[in-house]
Amino acid sequence: MTPERMMDDFSIADVITEDLIQLEMEAETKEAAIYELTQLLKVHGDISDEKDFAADVFLRESEGLTGIGNSIAIPHGKSDSVIKTSLVVGKTKKPIEWESLDDQPVRVIILFAVRNTDANTMHIKLLQKVAMLLADEDFIENMVHAQTKAEVIELLSKDPMEDEE
Repeated sequence: MTPERMMDDFSIADVITEDLIQLEMEAETKEAAIYELTQLLKVHGDISDEKDFAADVFLRESEGLTGIGNSIAIPHGKSDSVIKTSLVVGKTKKPIEWESLDDQPVRVIILFAVRNTDANTMHIKLLQKVAMLLADEDFIENMVHAQTKAEVIELLSKDPMEDEE
């Protein structure tokens, strides 16, 4: 199978499991949220070093906004600390202040952990799929109100092209 064909068949479900979803985050700041989600990646075995990975995420944060509006942020880190490219999703108990396009706080954080060797392939595909999903207001509404890990995975696994006829 060619890499192009493999990417066509790529699903977000390939990079997230229920173990990588935190429905009631304790974090009350952006920094604490990134660290809390980084810990999930470490426990799950997707990163080798929490400090190094978090440093790479904060470096990326310094380069531009990851709060995309509508209560959602998509921080990401390309890092040598990443063992397996993954997504980790957190929902906050209370809105968190985050630099965002609409100047509103965040409730849902989708953190991308990307291996440096995947940076030009899977990273682009992941961002593309998530961006397509985030263009759908129903998806955003459903994500903000999702009550279970299974709901979150089902939402993220949806093919963004399905609704287009």
